[in-house]
Amino acid sequence: MEQKYVIGLDYGSDSARALVVNATTGETLATSVKGYPRWSEGKYCNPSKNQYRQHPQDYIDVLIATVKGALAQCSADVAKNVVGIAFDTTGSTPAFTDANGTPLALLPEFEQNPNAMFVLWKDHTAIKEAAEINKLSKEWETDYTAYEGGIYSSEWFWAKALHVLREDEKIREKAYSIVEYCEWLPALLTGASSSKDVVRSRCANGHKAMWHPKWGGLPSEEFLVALDPLLGGFRERLFCETETAEKSVGKLTKEWADKLGLSTDVVVAGGAYDCHMGAVGAGVTPNTLVRVIGTSTCDVMVASHEEIGDNLIKGICGQVDGSVIPGMIGLEAGQSAFGDIYAWFKRVLDFPLKHIVAESTLISDDIKAKLIEEASERILIELTKEAEKIPVSESTVIATDWMNGRRTPDANQLLKGTITGLTLGTTAPQIFRALVEATAFGTKAIVDRFVSEGVKIDNVIGIGGIALKSPFVMQTMSDVLNMPIKVCNTDQACALGAAMFAATAAGVYPKVEDAIAAMNSGFAKEYHPNADNHKLYQAIYAKYKAIGEFTERELFHA
Repeated sequence: MEQKYVIGLDYGSDSARALVVNATTGETLATSVKGYPRWSEGKYCNPSKNQYRQHPQDYIDVLIATVKGALAQCSADVAKNVVGIAFDTTGSTPAFTDANGTPLALLPEFEQNPNAMFVLWKDHTAIKEAAEINKLSKEWETDYTAYEGGIYSSEWFWAKALHVLREDEKIREKAYSIVEYCEWLPALLTGASSSKDVVRSRCANGHKAMWHPKWGGLPSEEFLVALDPLLGGFRERLFCETETAEKSVGKLTKEWADKLGLSTDVVVAGGAYDCHMGAVGAGVTPNTLVRVIGTSTCDVMVASHEEIGDNLIKGICGQVDGSVIPGMIGLEAGQSAFGDIYAWFKRVLDFPLKHIVAESTLISDDIKAKLIEEASERILIELTKEAEKIPVSESTVIATDWMNGRRTPDANQLLKGTITGLTLGTTAPQIFRALVEATAFGTKAIVDRFVSEGVKIDNVIGIGGIALKSPFVMQTMSDVLNMPIKVCNTDQACALGAAMFAATAAGVYPKVEDAIAAMNSGFAKEYHPNADNHKLYQAIYAKYKAIGEFTERELFHA
């Protein structure tokens, strides 16, 4: 019997990766990773304004490069026997389209206009719009934020759409509809020629666009127009129904089959967000918190309808039927910055390398370049070595993890990070340890919110590069939480989860749970909490909360 293979595509913030997977065993045959060309050059972004935009052509370029690159590592028979393909992407990352469903940046007149591009999840230009949505929702007869944690974020669909419409008259004149890019990529590959033909993601729209069957789909036209008349008409041109990601949205067109080196029999699954498919790739089960740990974190759980009942969980990023596993409620939370915090501190320490050593006349340009590269690469490694030596009892510097605002609990993108307890004797490793502890305390705040809202958590699964490569970070988190943490065996759990959805959509498995059982990667390591450290961390965590409450109340008037 011929083997069947599937391709899982994981689109992250900086790059995409394609995984070619044996649909029967879950064995990974090949992986190919490609950075977004325009994004890597810093185009269309303005960090000082919290503006982060990505060009749809970047997504197309890496799609072709990663799929062909992964297949080139396999024997010739593999491509012939690929039966399914699926995407996960960041989110909420929407873009305006024309009536054909084409993102406006792919039209010649808009190809250099950032407002015509996909608005990346971490774009916080829509803080004002999010505040208006929250205010109106609390005054309206229906609170459309009820299933989204009760607080709408500037990272989400409607806030971003409204901000762009207000900012750009040319976009207003041309925009017909809006698409999340986890919906657009499957539509692209299956030849959708109209905005109405785009299969809409239950995951994306349930968590970020206030879609819910209780009120007939998206917020009412009256609500949207009351928010701003510029939104008038979009609801009718968007959609009423959404679909879970294990369903087929069609098959590859001949054009795309030829571009990717595949057949037109390949089934394309529905799209979803990276963290949700990552949770599936990690083997999510009830009472388990799956942490997708990268530049930020996304925390995902599943629960039965019986467990959740009519409970509305406050301050998270949504509770959506079928957003992770069909038939179960998907719960999402997360931190707006995690690895990005460590990267920020590294950039601070990089300053003399980039601005002093680089200008030195004492050594050759070749040696300078090698020295700067070596030193820069070793900064976090050496900081970790020294930070690990500091006893918890001597951890006197305290930081909050809000360098990119706060996602959960209780979204507030106006917040800023803080570091306190500094003295003239404070060292760089002490500050780094405080930043690591801050990310762990942010994790505990999320866990505490779930537990206080009646959601039981027995253990944690970590996925992503930090989970696999940083024992210090993971052990600190385990100690703070006083919970065991398992780390996935693969560093590509999101792409593996996408592969599981591809296999289900292609009919290899009747349901996602069967794909999980057959294709999971297992675990590489398990961390267990140190009871003595946990006791000490309880007192430090109390200070973290007190500092957070003070800065939120006194400095940011939230």
